[in-house]
Amino acid sequence: MKVWIKLLIGAVLGVSFGFISSFDNQTVVSALAWLEEFAIRIGRYCLVPILVFSLTIAVYELRHEGQFWILVFKTLLIIVLSSIFVISAGILVTVLFPPARIPILIEEQVDVISLNTAQNFLEIFPSNMFAAVVSDGVYLLPVSVFAFFLGMGLSYDRNFSKPVIGLVDALSRIFYHIAAFFSEVLGLVMIILSAYWAVRFKDILRADVFRELIRHLAFLSAVLGFGILPLFLYLLRPKTNPWAVVYGSLSQALTGFFSGDINFTLPVLFRHVKENLGVRRRSNAVTVPLFAAFGRAGSAMVATVAFIVIINSYSSLGISISDIFVIASRALLISFLLGSRPGDGAYIALAVLCMGYGRGFEAGYLILRPLAFYLIATGTFLDVMISSVAAFVISRWSGFQEDKEMKNFI
Repeated sequence: MKVWIKLLIGAVLGVSFGFISSFDNQTVVSALAWLEEFAIRIGRYCLVPILVFSLTIAVYELRHEGQFWILVFKTLLIIVLSSIFVISAGILVTVLFPPARIPILIEEQVDVISLNTAQNFLEIFPSNMFAAVVSDGVYLLPVSVFAFFLGMGLSYDRNFSKPVIGLVDALSRIFYHIAAFFSEVLGLVMIILSAYWAVRFKDILRADVFRELIRHLAFLSAVLGFGILPLFLYLLRPKTNPWAVVYGSLSQALTGFFSGDINFTLPVLFRHVKENLGVRRRSNAVTVPLFAAFGRAGSAMVATVAFIVIINSYSSLGISISDIFVIASRALLISFLLGSRPGDGAYIALAVLCMGYGRGFEAGYLILRPLAFYLIATGTFLDVMISSVAAFVISRWSGFQEDKEMKNFI
């Protein structure tokens, strides 16, 4: 059975269970929340070993071929361009077709939320190099930097490093197959994630407050993920079948949406980009982590749309052109700084936008706190789809992609 079918069956079962069952007991809801955390940890379990060994060997191979910095430059360029486009598209559609206002809810306590950018920069270079690998694995940029330097070190004298190169290559393949086993059983995990998602979504629908915003974000996400991205692929040269790429990305789209967690989705993304889209490891291992660290355009776009809705709900004066540019610029910057927030990117981005904008909107994000899980889900879905398509495009441009027949997709 195809992996995406297993995931879809698990999602359908979980959503059905969540909608049909009645969970008015807070103890049961707390139990579901615990199960969700347990499920997320299962998905993240093999991520750091895959990232360390695959990125290390990829850096070594690309440096040997003289293509490492070219690939990094292409990836960063696509990250910037895609972020500008996605955020601008979200703002334009929301300004032209604004959702209905949301009733203002009075919240007494404002959480102190920050991206902790200065601290995150310090964590990139811990006092002990090995500390990056033995950390909890939530913030992956220090792990990636460790793998980068290890890959660089393997290049200094291949006569001495050859045994280590063989060991790293073997460990990369071993942990890849371990992660493949976990991805095969994620259908069961998906039941937990989608059931808890459905329970929260059912409560939101009962409130009947956020329906327009929910529809608006669903429309934007669907059009961008299944319309605009295939259109870009259709225009790509050499010509490719855009629907094959979308079909090959369904598994990561499902896991990204229901988990709302980039780190949970990355092992699935690594496997499906390689085995469905034909992206070779040396490109896959560089491009995907860079997007996970800096390419969070989907989460930033969702936060920007929600922020505009909050402003329209608070004020009848509307938003000026200058304010739109300020909001877009801040959202773009935030999209590059969400690497340390793999599981709540969109909501954290919204909170940072509100606090940075000021003018009495500092606590505005609190009115969307009940909807936070949905913002995170749609943002992560877009992040994953953009990353998957970008990994395919960059590898195709760089000569690191082999065409696969759809019947052989996993």
